[in-house]
Amino acid sequence: MKKLTILFIFSFPFFSQSQIINVESIRRVTDTVGWSGFARLDLHLIKNRNTIFGISNRIRVQYKTGKHLWLFMNNVNFREANSQKLISRNSQHLRYNYRFDPKIALEAFFQHQEDEIAAIRFRGLVGSGLRFKLTKSEEYKLYLGSLVMYENEKIVEDIIRTNNDWRSSSYFSMSLFPKENISVVSTTYFQPRFDFFADFRVSSQTTFTFKIVKNLRFSSTFTYLFDEFPAANIPKEQYRLTNGIVYTF
Repeated sequence: MKKLTILFIFSFPFFSQSQIINVESIRRVTDTVGWSGFARLDLHLIKNRNTIFGISNRIRVQYKTGKHLWLFMNNVNFREANSQKLISRNSQHLRYNYRFDPKIALEAFFQHQEDEIAAIRFRGLVGSGLRFKLTKSEEYKLYLGSLVMYENEKIVEDIIRTNNDWRSSSYFSMSLFPKENISVVSTTYFQPRFDFFADFRVSSQTTFTFKIVKNLRFSSTFTYLFDEFPAANIPKEQYRLTNGIVYTF
């Protein structure tokens, strides 16, 4: 059955955009075979005292067959007012999983990212590692990932600073279903440099959802980012709280 989802969001916008992409948020249940996902394109044109133009695009695609799983996500967000750029950020992430054991999978990924708000002119990542399934229960699912990645990054400060680093990229993901009408999904990433462990990033996203009536749900998501060495004039901590009502039919 096809479902149409309408989401009304009440957001506290303390957060520009997570510098660590939460791939766990786009995974479908592991027994979903074939293609799944969605694509969205939004165009904005506002004319009042100012002329505001914007374009945003979101694509989420998963393909699973046998022991193989492919994940792709694309985010584009651009805004300008009176021909002056306000926001320009985009990211693309491709991930491959090969499950050679019921509880262990090999992961590999590529990522491209640009975010002018966070002073990231360019960030390219490539990495690989293992993903462990820690539980068998359907009431709660726990996963642990341990990967190694290479990062090429250009940061815009007084001059353009280029970083070429090897980092660990570890994550812990949990999905809890204490009752039929309640779910809690959370993922936390930890990414330190191997040669300078004090240079690390932490990103965490937790979503709490409960059913109000048959097709109406309330959803609350808290996203937190900490970067020990961000670009100049960028705060170490960023966070966002988003509350929404979801109706499906």
